[in-house]
Order: sequence, then C-alpha cells, then structure tokens
Amino acid sequence: MPSAGHSAAPTRFAYLGPEGTFAEAALADLTRSAGRTDWVAQPQPSVGAALAAVRSGQCRAALVPLENSVEGSVPATMDGLVDGEPLVVTREVFLPVGFVLAVRPGTTLTDVRTVASHPHALAQCRARIAELLPDADVVPTASTADAARRVAAGEHDAAVCAAIAAERYQLDALVTDLADRPGAVTRFVLVEQPGALPGPTGADKTTVTAVVDDRTGALLDLLAEFAVRGISLTRIESRPTRERLGVYSFSIDCEGHVADARVGDALAALHRLCAEVRFLGSYPRADSRPGKPVDPRVGDDAFAGAQAWLSRVREGQAG
Repeated sequence: MPSAGHSAAPTRFAYLGPEGTFAEAALADLTRSAGRTDWVAQPQPSVGAALAAVRSGQCRAALVPLENSVEGSVPATMDGLVDGEPLVVTREVFLPVGFVLAVRPGTTLTDVRTVASHPHALAQCRARIAELLPDADVVPTASTADAARRVAAGEHDAAVCAAIAAERYQLDALVTDLADRPGAVTRFVLVEQPGALPGPTGADKTTVTAVVDDRTGALLDLLAEFAVRGISLTRIESRPTRERLGVYSFSIDCEGHVADARVGDALAALHRLCAEVRFLGSYPRADSRPGKPVDPRVGDDAFAGAQAWLSRVREGQAG
C-alpha cells in the first residue's frame, strides 16, 4: 500500500507505436470501457518491443494487433507470443479500421514517389494504391503511424495511415476511404505476464499453441480432442517452428474458458498428444457473444457426474 500522502504509481500499458496508431486508439477504447484513469500509455517501436516491455516488467500489459478481418493474422504477434517467456492474453478488443493517404501540405498525387505503411495496411489498400499511384515505390514500416511520422520528417512522400495519425503529424489527407474493402476490423489483444486468470463469463475464448509431430493424422488427432467434447474452434492457423520443414505450430482459439471442464480436459489431452503446448489465456470475448449451445453429454455436469462415478468404482463401490 502507498504511504499516506503518496498516490500509487500509474499503470503503464505498452502498445505498438508511435502515437497515432490503431493500437493506441484500441487501447484508449479498452481503458475507457474499463473505467481506467490510472494508466499511462507507452508507445513501442515494434510488437516485439511491446511484448518485451511486459516480460521485463517495464509495463503491466501490452496491446498488440493479432489479426485483421481482411488480411488475417499478424505474424509478429503470433511468433512473439510463442517465443520467449510465457505471456497470456487477458482481453481482446475489436477496432474498425479505415485508411487515408496522408501527405505533407501542398503535395499532389503527381508528387508522390514513395508510399509507406505497415505491411497489413498496404495489403488492405493494394488495389487503390496501384490505381492512384502506379509508379510509386511501396515501403513497409513498423506501423501506420511510423509511416506518417516519416512522411512528416520528409523521408517519404505519402503514408497509408489512420486519420488521427495524419492530424497528429500535421499531414493532409489527400485521399480518404483508401481501403480496397471498407469495413475492415482489427482484433487487438491485451497481453500480460501469467497470473490469476479472468474468471469465466459464459462468453469466453481460450487461446493455445500446439506443436504437432511430423506424422500422418497428427492434426486430425488434435482436432478430434475438441470435436469429441463439443468445443467450437473460432480460429486455427499454422506457423513454421523454424526447426525444419514439416513441423508446425498451430495457433488455436476455441470457445469456452479453461475453467470449463470440457475445455480443461481438451487442453490436458493436447498436452499428452503434442510435442509442445503453450497456454495463451482464457478471456472474455470482445463481442460478448455466448458460445454455441453445449451438448449435455459434454457439459460440466456430465464431467462431474462421470468423475463421481469413476471415484465410486475405484473405491470398490458398485458402478
């Protein structure tokens, strides 16, 4: 407890910076919805740096992008959660994203020779960039806001970024609604060091990664552990383990909480079957949508009843 006359130090949250990124906007939404005022946002130059700030204890948590509805998962986040000391996801945030073509005041389309942005943003605006600037060089940067900062500094001619980034770096939005497919949403996750998990809410997700052996039917065996318990997967993707061809790490989101008997039982089965399993958290769904109805045969009551029956049998009672 802080001593009398002294307030507690504010909680530090890392995010993919610099200022003006979608991650900063998502973090503001998260802290606002949680009613948090005792926090300080600390921008980091990359996803890896944001995760490192949590692992070192410099920051309590980090908000980083995990996937986009148009371009899929963010490899830097997926790999960063698997490599290094364990971290867990405690919240998720969905943020609608839109892009502008930001330039220094007075710049026209004919002046633009280089366009910079994060690879995911560039991919979401690929067709429009090709239409408007067919001869421009496309340059990847660590974030959309970093691209805006570089344009303001004169390093590049245009940035694909959020409108807030253009305003922050005093750039003009030469083109608005730049995305090829409007309505894109990015999923961000709040990542912390392992500790007490958020309690089950009835509308939860659990995330794990599992490395399967290079053998016939290995993935089918993994999937069967969820299927036989009536657990719906909301995402499954493979990533190379960087050991050798044929050995993959599968990143999995499923409905439910590790405190649910069927989910816990499935994860325990994965631990027996797979070469390596890393638990990455159970947390409330951002959309608060309950999972699919649970078959009574695999609900928590069924698990409790089966365990009670087994205990009686082991104790020599009639089964």
